[in-house]
This record gives sequence, structure tokens and C-alpha cells, in this order.
Amino acid sequence: MSQLRREDLAPAVRWSDLIDEFDRWSDAGRVATLWWRDDDAAGPSERLDRLLSISGDIPIALAVIPAGADSRLAAWLAHPSRSRQTARLFVLQHGWRHQSHAVDGKKSEFPPERSRRAVADDLAAGRMQLVMLFEAHSLPVLAPPWNRFYCRFLSLLPDCGLAGISRVGPRRSVRPAPGVVAANVHVDLVAWTGDRGFIGEGAALRGLIGHLRARRSKGIDEGEPTGILTHHLVQDEATDTFLRKLAAVTGGHRAARWLDATEVFARGVCSLP
Repeated sequence: MSQLRREDLAPAVRWSDLIDEFDRWSDAGRVATLWWRDDDAAGPSERLDRLLSISGDIPIALAVIPAGADSRLAAWLAHPSRSRQTARLFVLQHGWRHQSHAVDGKKSEFPPERSRRAVADDLAAGRMQLVMLFEAHSLPVLAPPWNRFYCRFLSLLPDCGLAGISRVGPRRSVRPAPGVVAANVHVDLVAWTGDRGFIGEGAALRGLIGHLRARRSKGIDEGEPTGILTHHLVQDEATDTFLRKLAAVTGGHRAARWLDATEVFARGVCSLP
């Protein structure tokens, strides 16, 4: 007898359950805030165009790999035909080269075995590159590759021109270090341990509802927006379908509001001179 997947054993979750959760926020006189981060951008592509088409009026925080980015992506962002959507599309710093330096264990560009000097050099170089390319669209926020950043390096961020960090999972603190604001994502739509396809509608909805419910009940930081994470370069049709439905459901509910990255990291952005 084949082993059942965890998804098969979990209680069924439907779109109506997400709507019910938004209804509960509405009944409490509150608005459920969400945000959307997309990782691994370096240049323009048909997949990036498709992502923007799916998002519609929902703002996206585009985590760009600085060492791989060039003027083509900046030109894509500034093109007049996309001005309505890209007005609320902001660039986050996705490390430096998206290259793992971990000696053992899971991949990380900023593992504990790296020196503070090497980490600071990478962070500062990445920040300089993105400001040069994207100017005001580049926010001083680090989204480290693989969502891993060793905690003792957090104090380096302000000196490297960075005021925010975004990883994965409910944040433990709004300010993990002086001058640094955290805002994470909570549902990664890619099944990285499987075929790199969609994690499935049930798993995605369960993750969203779970975080929203925990915020509403104050079991976790209720002020942290619920974040979804996409990777346009590996995104499949099933993920596209889910995102279109999510856009329709949230767009039709008064208790759901998508934030752009300047709103998510407002305190972090304003803390810089």
C-alpha cells in the first residue's frame, strides 16, 4: 500500500474557508493585510511579463539578484506600457550573487562561517548596484537567498545601507536589530522538495488561512502582513491559476488589502537618512 502524502491526510480546505476568514476580520472591524514577494529576478523575461499580467493591480516586491541584474531589467521596469503596475513594484536586494558559501548544511549566501567583512562587502556592493540601476524603486531591504541570514550579521545591515530584512515564517520581532525592520513571507508556492511545481491549492490556502487566523487571534504578531512568495522563473500553470483566483477573491473582499513594499517596510525605509 503506497504511503499517503501529508496533503492527502490533511482536512480539505476550500476558497470558501479563506472568504470566511476575511469575513471574520470584517466582523471584527479589521482589515487583513497581505503582500507579495517574488524572488530570483535578474533580467526581463516572458515569465516576468506573465507574472505582472497575473498580478493586475496587486503590487509586487521583486527580489533582484544584484550581480546578475543589468540595465535591461531597469528599462523593463521603466517602460511606459507598464507604468500603472510598476508604480507600486519595488525592488528588494536578493543577496549579492545568489551563491552559497555554506561549508556544511543547507545552502546560504551568508552562513556563520563567513567573515563579517566579506558579508559587509557583498551587502554594500549589492545595495550600490541596485540603487544605480533602479534608483527610487530600490528599497533598502534584504531578502537573502534561500531565506537564510545568520543572526550575528544583522547588525551589519544599517552600515551597508539596508534597513529591512525579509525571510520566511512569522517574525519573532519587528526589529531584530537596531535600525532593522523585519517583514517575512509565510507561504512559498513552490514545492522545492518535490518536482518544483505548485504546492497545491489546499496547502497554499491552509498556509494563508493559518497565518491570517493566528494574526486575528493574536497568537503571533498581528501587525505583520501575510506574505506569499513566488518564483516566476519556475512558476507553472497551476500556480498561475491559484494566483488568479487569489487576486479575484481578495479583490472582491473589503477586509483584504494588498500592501506594496514601501508600506510593508515603512518604518525601515524611513529610518534611513
